[in-house]
Amino acid sequence: MTPDAVVSLEAVSKTYATGAAEVHALRGVTLRIDRGEYVAVIGPSGSGKSTLMNILGCLDVATSGRYKLNGVDVEDLSETELAAVRNTHIGFVFQQFNLLPTLSAWRNVELPLVYAGVGRAERRERAQQALGRVGLAERVDHRPSELSGGQQQRVAIARALVTDPALILADEPTGNLDSRSSEDVMALLDELHASGRTIVLITHDLEVAAAAGRSVTVRDGELVGAAAPLVGFRA
Repeated sequence: MTPDAVVSLEAVSKTYATGAAEVHALRGVTLRIDRGEYVAVIGPSGSGKSTLMNILGCLDVATSGRYKLNGVDVEDLSETELAAVRNTHIGFVFQQFNLLPTLSAWRNVELPLVYAGVGRAERRERAQQALGRVGLAERVDHRPSELSGGQQQRVAIARALVTDPALILADEPTGNLDSRSSEDVMALLDELHASGRTIVLITHDLEVAAAAGRSVTVRDGELVGAAAPLVGFRA
């Protein structure tokens, strides 16, 4: 893998045992995502895209094949090392925001830095900078309940940015938002991509996927489209 490849999957398969049966969630997936790319992964429910997301995010490991993230072969890592990779190399943006309701916006954003052992003063400075980057400089002390859905997702994006990760992994980031907030969040992802961020967007929505520079389609555990969404695809 060259230094420009952030994601490199080589013949990755994932099999789950369910009683006496086996479920082949992924079948020999090979995929490369270079630094600065914006890639959408699309597919219907049960296609394997969630399993692919979990492997990309180091939330699960492949049954076979190789996965290198930013040059690191994750197969060789211990659970502790995998946790460190998740915390520093990947910025997660989830559909549900996953903000702690008792903490202010900046306290939510600083959490990855807490786990990384960064000092308190630096944590606050970096968290506030990240919130400023997503347009929430005036909301750093607000709790999630005091923010709109779109603003909460912006806090989640700031949290994803605060460690300066190699990869931003966004899983249905507009799934819980109204159309205006969805447009705002997608515009922010566009800005981040324009600034050089590598983004992988997991979605079933073709309109959302269209924002990416490239898309791959997952069906029955296999990649069946690596350049653009399949015509006629429906979630």
